[in-house]
Amino acid sequence: MTYTNGTANGHNGHAASPTPAATRLRKMLTESNELIVLPGVYDGFSARIALEVGFDGLYMTGAGTCASKLGQPDLGFASLNDMREHAEMIANLDPRIPLIADADTGYGGPNMVARTVAQYHRSGVAGLHIEDQIQTKRCGHLGGKEVVSVNVFQQRISAAAAARDKLASDIVLIARTDALQTDGFEEAVRRLKAAVAAGADVAFLEGLTTKEEAREVCQRLAPTPVLLNMVENGATPSWTVAEAKELGFRIIIYPFAALAPAYEAIRSTYKRIKETGVTDIDPSFTPKKLFTVVGLKEATAVDAAAGGQLYEKV
Repeated sequence: MTYTNGTANGHNGHAASPTPAATRLRKMLTESNELIVLPGVYDGFSARIALEVGFDGLYMTGAGTCASKLGQPDLGFASLNDMREHAEMIANLDPRIPLIADADTGYGGPNMVARTVAQYHRSGVAGLHIEDQIQTKRCGHLGGKEVVSVNVFQQRISAAAAARDKLASDIVLIARTDALQTDGFEEAVRRLKAAVAAGADVAFLEGLTTKEEAREVCQRLAPTPVLLNMVENGATPSWTVAEAKELGFRIIIYPFAALAPAYEAIRSTYKRIKETGVTDIDPSFTPKKLFTVVGLKEATAVDAAAGGQLYEKV
């Protein structure tokens, strides 16, 4: 389903404010039963490409942010400032398109969790997920994870929900548990139910391994929407969009969808330079093509509308 973003004229002839991306995401969850498909983006360029393809929303991967912004593994290196700054840039490339962003553990106790929600809200992020790992977290598809108590997890979600409500924000709060690996399926479901009771809008069980688990968590959390993290070659089998919808999921994210092909393509080109001295890049990919993908036409239009002539011959 495609959601438009029309505006109407307000008083004094000015256009009314566009619908916030968070509100649009909520409507996508409440006004349709369609599965929301969100490609993983890790920087401005990958986000621009996803927008060019025409997705209804985007997902900012934490692992991808650590890798691209910091050159580090997903082991808790990224701070709130790292993640918020990255998310704000991506969310505002096209503010009409909702962005869900990883918010790790919330970056501290209840006050820090509330601060995280407030900063993501003010940055234009439409949804965020907060997990129950310890502060020195790791990627959900690595072994050796540790989780906090269910009470601490519930406090994180409660603080996030209170911050959302205080701001009168529609930002979608997603509760993620990594307890499947550490404590089993029943405990993971118990934690998600506690998180929903504390104010979470969406449930996220990380590291699912079977269709039976997937179907059951969707049924037992109903009517709360459940998110599927589709990490290729990770703990979860590769399921298609059709399979995910049939299992009962409402959101599916693809964190590695851009990272894996980018690695292969960049590495192979660098190897060609090293071994042959040429890149063999497709001749159709010119500098102008690159700049067009990342907003050349829009930038030219702004300059022209202001009476400028700097880009007339670009």
